[in-house]
Amino acid sequence: MSFEAIRQSLAQDMATVDRVIRVRLHSDVALINQMSEYIINGGGKRLRPALVVLSAKALGYTGEHHHNLAAVVEFIHTATLLHDDVVDESELRRGHATASTLFGNGPSVLVGDFLYSRAFQMMVEINDMRVMQTLANATNTIAEGEVLQLLSCHDASADVTSYLRVIYCKTAKLFEAAMRLGAILTQADQAIEEAVAKYGMHLGTAFQLIDDVLDYSGDEQVTGKNLGDDLSEGKPTLPLIYAMQHGNVKQASMIKLAIEQGSIECFAEVLEVIHQTGALEHTRQQAQIESDAACAALSVLPNTSYKQSLLQLADFAATRKF
Repeated sequence: MSFEAIRQSLAQDMATVDRVIRVRLHSDVALINQMSEYIINGGGKRLRPALVVLSAKALGYTGEHHHNLAAVVEFIHTATLLHDDVVDESELRRGHATASTLFGNGPSVLVGDFLYSRAFQMMVEINDMRVMQTLANATNTIAEGEVLQLLSCHDASADVTSYLRVIYCKTAKLFEAAMRLGAILTQADQAIEEAVAKYGMHLGTAFQLIDDVLDYSGDEQVTGKNLGDDLSEGKPTLPLIYAMQHGNVKQASMIKLAIEQGSIECFAEVLEVIHQTGALEHTRQQAQIESDAACAALSVLPNTSYKQSLLQLADFAATRKF
């Protein structure tokens, strides 16, 4: 089953989620509505809200709260993207101009804050302390991850451990929370809740590892971002860390300097070292390991079409080209 086929299988649920998103994004402030429409119409995989739906359905949920929580997760994710693009000074997101490019940094930060606060309004309406605890903890961890990434930028001494900590906080934590919400809604026992949360964590890690691969190998028309953005921002991602560790002294020094200066003037040379050392292949292998661990965590679930979709998503995360 392809990713598109998975999306089609969830079409009815995700259409409901989209309706919730549009209704709850409404504000009496015209600029918020304008920016919100731009962001929502900007595409995106809706992967995180889909995980809430899949987790709940895989565990037999028959209520309606999963649609609202899926929208909450998407609001939190979108808020992080708005703030990210300001911090990273990014010009492109999903092949389109970022909100900060079109509307400015100030409005992007403030509308990001609006999305966070709207998400918390909505999660309170569920009236479940575990739901609120899960999303509050996830949001706080994501914020820590953003700060950790900011501190690691231009730091060529960053190692794999610190890199993995950043991507857990910044990316995998929300995947983990999305899956945990389904278990909370169905009042699943603790072992099942931890298993699906573990799936989410490994899935999110695989997803980010491939994101970092695509920054050095993707088709810009497909990925919607410029090659070398991570290098220009001085981000020491796994392909760079591995290339520095396995290149010769001259090659390692060149990459180190490029990270410290955030320079893409030597991007072609850095890319050559990345290919010579097998850094992209290594990162893909690590993504596959994470994908396999995600699949293994689902052994506790009954064999349903929703479980199969989750298994297929794990494969997609490790093999995707966009």
